[in-house]
Amino acid sequence: MNQNTTTRQRYQNDADVERLQRYVDVLDDVLEYARDRDYNGWDYGDGLSSRVLQALPDNLVLNLLVQEFIKRAPVNVRPLFRVEQRRNFKGIALFAMANRTRAQLASTFVGDEDAELYRREAESLTRWLVDHQVTGFSGFGGSHRHRIQHPSGRSGPRRTIPNSPNLVSTSFGVKALLAGAEFDGSYPDIARTAVDLAVEDLGYRPKGDGAVIDYYQSHPTDSYTLNAMALGARYFVELYEEFGDDELLDRAEKVFDFVASTQTERGGWYYREPPTASHLSMDNHHNGFIIECFQQYERIVGSGRYDDTVRRGLTFYARELFDENGAPNFDENNAYPRDIHAAAQGILVFTYAGQYDRAERILEWALANMYVPDEGRFYFRKQRFYTKRVTLMRWAQAWMAYAIAEYVATRIAGEPTHGYGITSYRSSTETA
Repeated sequence: MNQNTTTRQRYQNDADVERLQRYVDVLDDVLEYARDRDYNGWDYGDGLSSRVLQALPDNLVLNLLVQEFIKRAPVNVRPLFRVEQRRNFKGIALFAMANRTRAQLASTFVGDEDAELYRREAESLTRWLVDHQVTGFSGFGGSHRHRIQHPSGRSGPRRTIPNSPNLVSTSFGVKALLAGAEFDGSYPDIARTAVDLAVEDLGYRPKGDGAVIDYYQSHPTDSYTLNAMALGARYFVELYEEFGDDELLDRAEKVFDFVASTQTERGGWYYREPPTASHLSMDNHHNGFIIECFQQYERIVGSGRYDDTVRRGLTFYARELFDENGAPNFDENNAYPRDIHAAAQGILVFTYAGQYDRAERILEWALANMYVPDEGRFYFRKQRFYTKRVTLMRWAQAWMAYAIAEYVATRIAGEPTHGYGITSYRSSTETA
């Protein structure tokens, strides 16, 4: 029996595969849009890469005003401000995994002749992550690749691509290297050094009965970014799965314990602890990050340690952060703006939870409200009375490509794939 027949039987029947083909066609168009632009594009909060701003005196207030105006303007003013289009580290990690999964799906869906194209893209993008990791630090890490002005400081000079690691970009880089081990057997060992980066450079340290990690190096010392810490703990536990080192599991559980302790009675999480440290409340995609990280822990460890945390989190997430038609709410109090990143994260979380109908409703809402089918691109946000029709390469394209690939692959595999595709990176390496 060939692989094509096996996967079709595993899923159910040819009619179901044909139904999923529509989503694979969208995935192909989204990946083509990115590939045609060499994965370069605008990004959320990229205002400091404005060449107009760089010609003006460096000033914190001016930086914040320009950065936030470019981010929040109802139309895309980036061309006016000559904002540079670049590759984003996290975006490249997502595109690498989406391309790799698409190559695996080729035996089941139309497009088998393109399998090698997607595989080559995945291999090239994964290598790019290694070649463009931050330098001068204790281990593997990634940065936003554009400066961000915080009220508390800025991630380096405005005129250069930053070389300052952050926990979120690093987490997705680790996942992509583990998934891409079939391309180079050294990638897991490189990924493992991200633990040293978290411990030595991002301040992994005890906190009460748990532990905390800084999101980035200049992070305020009196608050903690919860979703970033959960993503850091996720890569610790993913490396534990690869290497079997109990110290990695212990470090992950201490961070997860801290994050779990901050879950509210409603079931969600504020963006930061304490909540007053940020203007964000219990917003959509950051809560999705946290739930997904706990899901990954339970998939790998299976101890049930955080079953109640996941159950309460999923209930809150479904009840308060999404409408029944799949539309993502911004946070627990506001429906708008409805964000494409929140839609993508919802697809992932509910797919991994086995709530496929809910995941598919979100995907259908995104296609109906945020997608340009003739161009293969997604819009950024839908406000109450208008849509922000800018396409952000990482925020919109990479996240939706990854979410669609994961949804389809999980339906075919019959189990959550978590970025590793239909076959795990271990079996791929063994059979390569």
